[in-house]
Amino acid sequence: MVKIFMFLSAFLIFVSVLALSCDAKQINKNFVKNVRIYPSLALTDTLPSGEVMEIVKAVVYSTNTFNIESVANLYTPNAVISDDEPPFSWNGPTAGVQWVNAVQHVCKVNRLTKLKGTIEPITIYQHDTDNVYIVVPVSYTANLPEGRFDAKGAFSFVLRLINGRWMIKSQAWLPQKGI
Repeated sequence: MVKIFMFLSAFLIFVSVLALSCDAKQINKNFVKNVRIYPSLALTDTLPSGEVMEIVKAVVYSTNTFNIESVANLYTPNAVISDDEPPFSWNGPTAGVQWVNAVQHVCKVNRLTKLKGTIEPITIYQHDTDNVYIVVPVSYTANLPEGRFDAKGAFSFVLRLINGRWMIKSQAWLPQKGI
């Protein structure tokens, strides 16, 4: 074991010395020549804009009252939603309406009342000129006949700028227990 450790240490020192002796200017030239920068793909990681947050709030709070009108026009024609409620995915421009209806159905079946979603502080948000990626931690509470319902997790959203308007391309729920 000691021999292997000494051999690896010597090998790493040899590689380090060899790397330092290379022509740094030539390495830099080759690196710059092979790297392409695409300014339109430069992502920024800041706070979500008011417009994006209004969309996120509309989705999360739509299940507080099962208001399908609040989500009816938020999704792209090829939108996809995934959630842990059957049938687990919804597609198309009416995906949000289908999803809210599915959540409402699950609440009725399980006798959940007063479902309330609240948004926790957001720490993951990236955007470029036409795309947004945001992870929104959410806590859900409700009443059950036998007690209280509490669930935590996060929605990840991808939004696209379509004709000057932000729309949801994808929405995925991940329960905290799945992390």
